Formats: sequence, C-alpha cells, structure tokens
Amino acid sequence: MKRTYLLALALGTILAVTDGQAQESKVIKKMIEIGQTDNQTMNHLDVLCNRFGGRILGSDAYENAADWCVSQFKKWGMEAGLDEAGVLPVGFNRGPWFGRLLSENGMDLHFATPSYTSGTHGVQRGHVLIEPKSQREFDKMKGALKGAWVLISGENSGWPIDYSADGDTRRAKIIAKNDSINKLNFEIMMENRRIREAERKYQEALKKDPNTPRESPKAEEKKPFPLIEEPALFYKQMREAGILGIIQSSPVPIQALYDRKNIDNMTFETLPTVPDIKLEDKQYDVIKKMAEERRYFQLEFDIRNYFRMGPVKYYNVIGKIKGTKYPDEYVIMGGHLDCFDVASGGVDDGSGATPAMEAARLIMAAGGKPERTILVCLWAGEEFGLLGSKSWVMKNKDKWGKISNYFNRDGGPECAVSITVPEAMYADFEKVCKPLNSINPDFPFTLIKRTDEPRPRPTGAGGSDHAYFAMNGIPTLGFGLADSKGYNFNYGEIWHTERDMFNMSIPEYQKHTAVVTAVVVYGLANLDHILSREGLFAEEKK
Repeated sequence: MKRTYLLALALGTILAVTDGQAQESKVIKKMIEIGQTDNQTMNHLDVLCNRFGGRILGSDAYENAADWCVSQFKKWGMEAGLDEAGVLPVGFNRGPWFGRLLSENGMDLHFATPSYTSGTHGVQRGHVLIEPKSQREFDKMKGALKGAWVLISGENSGWPIDYSADGDTRRAKIIAKNDSINKLNFEIMMENRRIREAERKYQEALKKDPNTPRESPKAEEKKPFPLIEEPALFYKQMREAGILGIIQSSPVPIQALYDRKNIDNMTFETLPTVPDIKLEDKQYDVIKKMAEERRYFQLEFDIRNYFRMGPVKYYNVIGKIKGTKYPDEYVIMGGHLDCFDVASGGVDDGSGATPAMEAARLIMAAGGKPERTILVCLWAGEEFGLLGSKSWVMKNKDKWGKISNYFNRDGGPECAVSITVPEAMYADFEKVCKPLNSINPDFPFTLIKRTDEPRPRPTGAGGSDHAYFAMNGIPTLGFGLADSKGYNFNYGEIWHTERDMFNMSIPEYQKHTAVVTAVVVYGLANLDHILSREGLFAEEKK
C-alpha cells in the first residue's frame, strides 16, 4: 500500500510539473500570437509623446503620463501605484515659442531654450549687441544694453548660463583677471609702439645716411596676452542694465537640457529672469556679422516658459504581476518615463518604457500567472541624475538578494537580438530563450556565453537606471540591440535634442522587442530558482 502511495505521489508530481510546463508553453505561444496580431507598443508611445508631450520632471506632462500608466496597468489587471521618489522646489511647463529676424533679409529663427529657464514677457522686440569682453567694453556700451538681445560667445552644449551667486563670483574673478591682463597688454602695446617708432626713425636716418649705425640691437615686439574667454562674462551687469536676453550659437540638432546648477534652490523669488536662447549656428553667424557691421535690425521673440509653485513631488510608476509561488522574489523590467521637453521623448526613453509596458500587457492578456513576481518600473528623474531608480533601490534593500534580474532599456529603438550571460546562467537562459526564434525570422535571436573575465562590480553611477542595481550586486543583464534592417538609426542625432520625437522610434523593432521582453521575463519568473550570481562580477578582495 505504502509503495503504491509513493508511486502515485511521484506520478502526481510529474504530472503537475508537466502540466505546469504545458501551461507555461501555452501562455508563451499566446503572448507571441497577440504580439504579432495586436501589438500595442506604438500606441502606448503615441499617447506618451503626442498626448502628453515632453515629460520633463516637475511638469504637468510628467504627472499626467504617470497617472495614465498606472491606469493602464490596472486596466490590464495588474496591481499598480505611484512610488514617491523626491521633491522639486518648483515645477516647469513649456509652451510654444517663436522668433524672427526683422530686417530686409528677415527670417524665422530656429532655436530652443533649456528647461527651467526664463521665457519672455509676451512678444519682445529689440536691437542686437555683441557681449562685452572687458570692463572697458562694458562701460562703453552699458547705456545701449537696455532692451537689447545680446550675442554671447561659446557653443551650446545644452546647459544654460549659470546665473547663481557662485556663477557671478566666478565671473567676477575672471573680469578682475582680464582687467590685469588688459593693463599688462596696454604696457605691451605702448612698448611695441616705442619699438615701431624707433625703427621708423632708424629707417628714415638710413635714407639720409646709409652708414647710420644702430644705437642698440633691434627689439622684438611682444604679443599681447589673450583674455580669458567666458560666455556671458558680464551676465549680472548686463541683466541689471536691462537686456532682454542672451543668445548663444548652437549646432544642429539643438540640445536643450535643464538648469541643473540652480534647480535645487529655486523659489518663486529666485526664478531666472533672462531668456537663455540657443540659436542655430548658421543663423547666429548671419546675425553676428550684421551686428559687427552696426547695421540696424531687430530680433523678436515670444517664449512661453512657465513655472509651477512648489514643492512638486515626483513619482516612479510601479506595476506588479504578483507571483503565485515566490511572491517575494522578482524579475524587473523598465525604463525611465521622464524626458527632456524640447522634444517629446519618443526615443529617450519612450523606446524603453513602452516595450516594457507592452510586455506586461502581453503577459496579462495571455493569462500569464508567473510563479515569481514581475515588476514593471517606469522611473522618474533619470535625466536629472537617476533620481527615481536610486530612490527605489535604496528603499528596497530587503529585495536586493531576491531580484533575479533587472532588464533596463534606454539605448534607443533598435531591435533586441541577443543577450550575453555568464556561464552559470547559460542553461537557464537557453531554456527561457528557446521560443524567441519562432517569433519573427527577420530578427533571429542569439544567446551568447560570456567567455571574458567578469568585471568588478561598479562603484559609481552610470548613465542609466540600471546603475544603482548593479552597484549593489543585482544582475542587470540587457539585450543586445541591432538595426537589423538597416534603417540608418543614429542615436547621437536625437539624444537630448529637438529631434527626439515619436517618429524617430522604429515600430518593427519596438514591437518585436516587446514580445522578446515578455517571453524572457515570463520565463525567468517561472524558473524554480532565481538566477545564479556566480561569475556576474569579479570577486571582491577582502
């Protein structure tokens, strides 16, 4: 009897495992089918980009997008909520902007302004001056600065001019140094003038008497010392003189980031007051030449940069598919929800957030019931320094050893076609990745076993939201990407620029990546163990 009971128990266990595997296979097939026939990845991206727009942290657009993502997760049957990650002292919303050159060769101007910088007071029109480089130049032109747009030196790198007290102090020191250089250069100029005058007299004497001897060897003229270059060197003084704004040359496409040096201390009493305009370099050169020729013309700008009363809290979006067997172990996927608002974040990082969203939808739509909890994390404030992901990682230290892997996507809209894993993970990934080559023959998937020596665990934050996971020993394996069909995608063209729009993401790649992500994440969530960390990082010396 006992023998029969044990045999039946073993048979039941085998049947249960077999049934579980069949059920998992059924769900994966269903996910792939839905992903091929009703893929919603680009619909999610359309809403984020074209309904909410540029989702700068602290904006209405970001908050609306976060609320919408929570509502979608709940609509699909997931648990979802907002996870408070920090506070900004003020918020920012961007409205429309335009500018024109008003002259016989007038033109519409191509420009942008960094976030958290000043707009205009309605439509403002004024003459143009080139910034002073010395105290003498400033004193000569200070009466003409009122109502002027001022061309400043340097090339735009996305950041605004630092108008803080520290910035004013630094510039004051440069002004003082340049004054000393100018005094020295004046002495050099006078000495060179004496040298030239002595040489002139000697040449005249030679004409009268070719045998006229030199009284002393010919002196060499000295070159003047260059002044220290600093864009908007007289920023404070020009602002107090009543300028309308500053204009800096910018390569195209134009980058426009945010006021990182002042944002933490902004209040409604200390908001910036002078527009910081980054103008297309070719137009800048035309306008600068006209100003150098002292021709009469004007520039007209209307820039709607608006601020919100603070404090403004910001939140991560966390969606959860709770595990049926190991609810306190996790597989995580995500990307950042925020973006720079000079565009609409169609690539950075809409191309990362929306495949993760769609992967979750596919799992739910296919009836997936993972044994391990799946989290979908849409992070806040990545562009401001990984603020949201850092906050979540540090608040969830109890989960560090229970996270199988965090899949971060923030490298562009190319197709997920491979993954490289340590040897200790290879067998698990071989099983999990097996269905991937049945999805689309145009995008074959390759599993690669890492053969090089593992690198040390990172000690500093990197460039995306995987950083604080990896720094704390959590696996952050990511998919290898490829422009498989040769669509000539160039990440540098859109990164933090005005071109980061919805149409820059590649639908085929986005949709396929969502399915690949769903299959792999679901497969890892159904292993009977979390991934081994052997060989993930080089062993630390004690």
